[in-house]
Amino acid sequence: MVVLDPGHNGGNADNPAAINRTVPAGRGQTKACNTTGTATATGYREHQFTWDLSVRVRDLLAARGVRVVMTRPDDNGVGPCVNERAAIGNRAGAAAVVSLHADGSESVGAHGFHIAYSAPPLNAAQGEPSLRLARLLRDGLRSAGMATSSYIGSDGMSPRNDLGGLNLSERPTALVECGNMRNPAEAAVMTTPAGRQRYAGAIAAAVLDYLQAGG
Repeated sequence: MVVLDPGHNGGNADNPAAINRTVPAGRGQTKACNTTGTATATGYREHQFTWDLSVRVRDLLAARGVRVVMTRPDDNGVGPCVNERAAIGNRAGAAAVVSLHADGSESVGAHGFHIAYSAPPLNAAQGEPSLRLARLLRDGLRSAGMATSSYIGSDGMSPRNDLGGLNLSERPTALVECGNMRNPAEAAVMTTPAGRQRYAGAIAAAVLDYLQAGG
């Protein structure tokens, strides 16, 4: 079973008190429950992108017999908070948890995807299993013709110790920043159904490779 975590939510912007309250984020940190996410210059929101993408990945995995749980049921609600998103995967005993996002860097020329993973690991699942999942996602997106990030991490990989969804996970987990929504070329891909299907195909194939290898 796989948990897909589409970043943010459609109701977050209208509920600042709910999403700004602090929650545990692991490693002794606290963070805001959630955020509104970013958007393209034309106003296509990150929560819209991640929701549509997660549905596409879900359907591709389900067609291969994989049971999928989503951390939110639609794109109209608030949250859930980052700690609850991690808890959903933990309670489900997921073989893999994949969090889906897009970035919003204003740096000139910033482009490309990166895969975040918990480092240094806090438990066994955050160690080699998560790193293997992250590498397969990186390789899958790169094989689909996506460029690795020019501004975060190295070779498409980004070790992080500040992301609650990664810190609090007890299951193999990775976070995919699919690209920079502020980059016109990448925004053009993200805003089209064909572009989102391209991302979904690469992500679903990587998850299937991970599952078929025994997790």
